[in-house]
Amino acid sequence: MFEAVEGMVAEHADLEQRLAAPETHADQRLAKQLNQRYAELSAVIGAWREWTGLQDDLVAARELASDDPDFAAEADTLAERIPVAEERLRRLLVPRDPADGKDALLEIKSGEGGEESALFAADLLRMYSRYAERAGWSVEVLDSTGSDLGGYKSVTVAVKARGAVEPGGAPYALLKFEGGVHRVQRVPVTESQGRVHTSAAGVLVMPEAEQVDVTVDDNDLRIDVFRSSGPGGQSVNTTDSAVRITHLPTGIVVSCQNEKSQLQNKEQAMRILRARLLTAAQDAADAEASEARRSQVRTVDRSERIRTYNYPENRISDHRTGYKSYNLDQVLDGDLGPVLDSCVQADLAARLAELED
Repeated sequence: MFEAVEGMVAEHADLEQRLAAPETHADQRLAKQLNQRYAELSAVIGAWREWTGLQDDLVAARELASDDPDFAAEADTLAERIPVAEERLRRLLVPRDPADGKDALLEIKSGEGGEESALFAADLLRMYSRYAERAGWSVEVLDSTGSDLGGYKSVTVAVKARGAVEPGGAPYALLKFEGGVHRVQRVPVTESQGRVHTSAAGVLVMPEAEQVDVTVDDNDLRIDVFRSSGPGGQSVNTTDSAVRITHLPTGIVVSCQNEKSQLQNKEQAMRILRARLLTAAQDAADAEASEARRSQVRTVDRSERIRTYNYPENRISDHRTGYKSYNLDQVLDGDLGPVLDSCVQADLAARLAELED
């Protein structure tokens, strides 16, 4: 597994030369890709040098230990540090999802359960918003369709980090595990008999695409405008400000009606379209490379539930990782970290196992 580092050292040196050349930075997309790869390789090589350096120091300390007892103690310390450095190197060698350093777009849609499902979709949005607040991220609503009782039939939000973050700590790297069907068990506000009902909401997570990530030809777009409408068909305004964009080559359709101006709605719709196109391209690349190389969020069957929120028992259960806790109220208030950690660790273990095989 560690033999691959030798090739990475040569690639790292080559990238250093290419990034020093002015012509590289004339192509914004290429420069960004090379910088990202250079940063990844720098981390791996730094960990590899630490690991090999500790091994060399251990050999020297043991040779000197027979003449000086102080070196025997140092050898013991070095022997304890080597497995830690080795594990860090192993983790860095696991291929990363290229989108892990990006911000995220979340689409939450109500499913079976009518108004109760729409209210649960609103609860999920609140949970993600609170979690983002704790992480120091911002949440921007791009588009939404409300329900009569104050829930959401559909809502799309952008979750963005403020400033630079490590790839593993960026919004998409963590929130991608939220993609799938979320099931809730509770007594709906519309239930007069106090019976527990089961309903569900779906979550789709996409990396937010920058213009340098996805090229969209205007000739491939059909743009329609229509009048915005609110819950129950009520008119939001009296102008045709809502925008629907169809990407003709793929058939992907996005719409946005939250903003008051047609131009703003078009800009928001284009953000969602670019994210969907980037996700589609990554899915196609993953499938072509290997089924096993897909990240956990991509292998989940959208028709299967990934998590259950049981209100009577105050229990949350993740069906992919086996995680279970009885602090549902805290999780819904934004304490989502331990749940996501279980997904990250399960995904890392699967990737490590595959790499070793």
